[in-house]
Amino acid sequence: MTKISPEFEEEMQTEEVLQVSVDVSFASNHFPKYKLGADNQILEEPKEDNHGPSLKEVVEQETVSLSEQHKRLSVRDLASKFDKNLSAAAKLSDEAKLREVASLEGHVLLKKLRDALESLRGRLAGRNKEDVEKAISMVEALAVKLTQKEGELIQEKFEVKKLASYLKQASEDAKKLVNQEKSFACAEIESARSVVQRIGEALEEQERNSQASKKQDVEELIEEVQEARRIKLLHQPSKVVDMEYELRALRAQIWEKSVFSVKLQKELAIRKRDEENKFRLYVLEGSENLGSYLKLKPCSDKAPQLPNCSIQWYRLSSEGTWKEIISGANKSIYAPEPFDVGRILQAEIVSNGQKLTVTTSGPIDPAAGLGSYVETLLRKSNTEFNVVISQMNGQDHASHSVHVFHVGKMRIKLSRGWITKARENYSSSMQLCGGRGDINNSAKALFWQARKGLSYVLTFESERDRNAAVMLARKYAFDCNVMLAGPDDQV
Repeated sequence: MTKISPEFEEEMQTEEVLQVSVDVSFASNHFPKYKLGADNQILEEPKEDNHGPSLKEVVEQETVSLSEQHKRLSVRDLASKFDKNLSAAAKLSDEAKLREVASLEGHVLLKKLRDALESLRGRLAGRNKEDVEKAISMVEALAVKLTQKEGELIQEKFEVKKLASYLKQASEDAKKLVNQEKSFACAEIESARSVVQRIGEALEEQERNSQASKKQDVEELIEEVQEARRIKLLHQPSKVVDMEYELRALRAQIWEKSVFSVKLQKELAIRKRDEENKFRLYVLEGSENLGSYLKLKPCSDKAPQLPNCSIQWYRLSSEGTWKEIISGANKSIYAPEPFDVGRILQAEIVSNGQKLTVTTSGPIDPAAGLGSYVETLLRKSNTEFNVVISQMNGQDHASHSVHVFHVGKMRIKLSRGWITKARENYSSSMQLCGGRGDINNSAKALFWQARKGLSYVLTFESERDRNAAVMLARKYAFDCNVMLAGPDDQV
């Protein structure tokens, strides 16, 4: 049995170290840490990356950002951005070349290390030999992994070249686009200059023409003034005064003749009506205007008594083309209301099957000053009239105390002091018209049905107040989409 001395072991270990480390230069002072997985695969432990993303990732992020901001960047900014990315791609290409050189050096180092381990495996035996074989397998695995890394490096190099060519082409296109936009801008500037020049010339021409026209107008005005002075000198002041006196006298004569003509026409109408009434049984008494009342009167002994006759009043158009019944007007007295202005009134008398008609000589005339009075009242939100209750629900009212009739924009109220007799909003059940029937002071009377089952006949202080109240109430009711009219039947 051979005995190995300690000196022999020391010499052999020294020879191992010298043979392994002759031409090998490691980047670090310690061997990389690896683990063997299934099927003797080498698993590299994860390393902490403290250097941030790689240059390739930065270029990709910049490319995506440029694509997103393409619509927002100007052409010049886009060109400068492409130039920057082109320089970054060139830098990345140079770095890829350096990495390729480092990869070649890694292959050389791994080959030398594998040769050194092979020489050691022939010299060692036992457990040391197994460690050397494990080291050799790890070196081979490192060589395979390095080969894979080289493949990835080649692919990355190809992509970098492709990206560089794309960026170069994009930079050239951007420069062309900048030059094109610059030429377009220059052309637009020249066009704008020409337009401004033409506008300036037109303004100067217009100013010259305006000055010439002003001068011509002044000359014409001077000529007109001189002609007027000449005409004034030709006419003596005394003749002008005489002509003015003559015009005033002529106007006065025309006025007198027109007044006389109106009187003659009225007298002729009265005589004509008197002649017609000789053959009539009934006539109308009273003024045919708003604010008065009309009364049927027999003008012959042969005329039947009015209480024994059936009477109905009608409205006729001024041309007589249509006829409208006046509901509730079935007595011998009728006081015209605002609806009757401009209409012809007709009373129809029926007795023993015989029908007689009496018609006004013309349309009902409006009351003087009533329109302006109503316009003044419309400026108020609420108008009050002093009234006396003549009838209530068709029965005579015994008390003749003064009440207040409020006509508002939304409702009508009848009160006495703080006591409210009736207060109703405008509605379809409300009725309002002039007083009809045998009523004292019918021209001042007003019929108001506040609601079904409650009606009043009110007497105002004057005919003007009664007609104004009717007009105001109908105007406010119309604004509320309600039409105020007379009753279907009034006793």
